[in-house]
Amino acid sequence: MRPGLIDFGGDERPGVSILLLHGLMGRARTWWPVAQWLKRYGRVRALDARGHGRAPHTGPWTTERFAEDVADVLADLGPSVLIGHSMGGLHAWATAAKYPELVRAVVSEDFAPDQRGRTVETWRGYFESWPVPFESLAHVREFFGTAGGYFTECVEEREDGYHLIADLENLYEIAAEWGRRDYWSIVDGIRCPLLLVEGEHTAMPAGQQAEVAARVPGAKHLIVSGSAHLPHAEAPETYRGAVEAFLSGL
Repeated sequence: MRPGLIDFGGDERPGVSILLLHGLMGRARTWWPVAQWLKRYGRVRALDARGHGRAPHTGPWTTERFAEDVADVLADLGPSVLIGHSMGGLHAWATAAKYPELVRAVVSEDFAPDQRGRTVETWRGYFESWPVPFESLAHVREFFGTAGGYFTECVEEREDGYHLIADLENLYEIAAEWGRRDYWSIVDGIRCPLLLVEGEHTAMPAGQQAEVAARVPGAKHLIVSGSAHLPHAEAPETYRGAVEAFLSGL
């Protein structure tokens, strides 16, 4: 199996496959809670993006390279539904636009296509304020609060405690691209069914996810009350209901 490709199992149905794509700093295994209820809709797999988890920690760190990685997996799996969080949503868009024959539908969670002018410096200060190494997984859960379960999957134990699996310098390079370019041309290339799930308190530029839905024929857009950047973890029942309704309608 490809390094960083996780098979969560699920119902074997001809032509029905689901591939989960995580966000920046995440990894495939963060999707475990979601994968449990997705299994009734088909075989569920998740992919570590390059620079994360057990995938190669080598560039180039371009959206197009990430989309090629996804397409390489789909070439073996066959046409699939892509479900992506944040960065993973962008990679799902890019794959759907360039390789339409490989993507049946896309669920995108809390990513906006035009963040030009934003820099990684704000993120750098926040990330580097974290008490790494964490002393235990309980420390990780306590520090991140409602997102603690998510972040316990993003660390690994070393001799002095728990460290992020991803290298921060690689993450800064990945995110820097988002501040230099927009992705509207990619959005305009999407022709498959699309569901956009946006957090009510998102830090993404206002209105853009609704604009994506308006530009992609038949797309649906949901704002999840009370959630921020992780609706699938912060409001799991609402997220599940929206995704299940979307999948049932395909």
